[in-house]
Amino acid sequence: MKPEVTSFFDDATNTITYVVRDPQGVSCAIVDSVLDFDYASGRTDTASADAVIAFVQDKGYRVDWLLETHVHADHLSAAPYLQERLGGKIGIGRNITIVQDTFGKVFNEGTEFQRDGSQFDQLFQEGDSVHIGQLRVDVLHTPGHTPACLTYVIGDAAFVGDTLFMPDFGTARCDFPGGSADTMWDSVQKILALPEETRIFVGHDYKAEGRDHFAWETTVGAQKAANIHVGAGKSREDFVGMRTTRDAKLGMPKLIVPSLQVNMRAGQMPEAEDNGTVYLKVPVNKL
Repeated sequence: MKPEVTSFFDDATNTITYVVRDPQGVSCAIVDSVLDFDYASGRTDTASADAVIAFVQDKGYRVDWLLETHVHADHLSAAPYLQERLGGKIGIGRNITIVQDTFGKVFNEGTEFQRDGSQFDQLFQEGDSVHIGQLRVDVLHTPGHTPACLTYVIGDAAFVGDTLFMPDFGTARCDFPGGSADTMWDSVQKILALPEETRIFVGHDYKAEGRDHFAWETTVGAQKAANIHVGAGKSREDFVGMRTTRDAKLGMPKLIVPSLQVNMRAGQMPEAEDNGTVYLKVPVNKL
C-alpha cells in the first residue's frame, strides 16, 4: 500500500514532522512532532504542533499513533500535547530504557524518574508490527545514532529518523552516548535492503552545499547509488573512519540539554519544584 504522507518542516530545528494516512480510510499516525522552544527565555510554544492539529482536524483524520523514531537531541517532542488534543498512542523503541538510564545519570535524576520506558504507551522492538487503520507498520531497530533508533516501514514508505539524511548530506552523527558508527553501518544496510522503490522520509534536512532548497523525500535506490557516506560502493571501513573523524569535530546541538530531559520523558517536562516552577538542568562539563 502507498500511504498518503503530508510533511511539516520546522525552520527553527530543520525537523520534518509527518502525518501518514491510511489511503483507504481516515486513520493516521504522526511521526516526530515538534514543540517549539526558545532557549534564551525558557519559553515553549505550540505553533508547529498546532499546524499539525489544524490539518488533521480539517481533514477529519483519526490519530492512531504518535511515533518517535528516537530520543531527539535537537528538538522537543510535542507528543503529549498532540495526544491530549487528537488522541493516539505514543510509541518509541524499547531501548529507550538505555537512554533513560544513561541520561538519568547525566542529569542526576532522582529515583522518582522511572527508567523503564513507562512514560510511553508502547515500546517497540525489531519485528513488531502495528496498524494505522488497515495500513501495517513494520518496525526495524536501526541503532547507531542512538541505541533506541527505529525505522518505521509503512507500506512503500520508510521513516528513518536521523539514521539517513538526503543522499547529498549523508548520515547522522554517532558520537552520542550509546552511539556507534559500526552499528550505524549495519542499520543502514538493513534500510538499504528494502525494495529500491521504497520511499525514504528523513528526519531532518540542512540543505547540502550546492542545493538551494530543503528536501526530505528520496528512495532506497537513490540512497544506494548516491549517498555520500554509504552509497556508491562505500565500504564499512570507509564509513566508520569518516564518521569517527567527522564526529570528533562536531559541536553539541543547541537544544540538546532541554531536548534530552524532555524527550526521555515522552515529551513531558520534569516535575515542578515546590515553588510551582519547572526547571531544566544544565550539566557543566558533562556533555
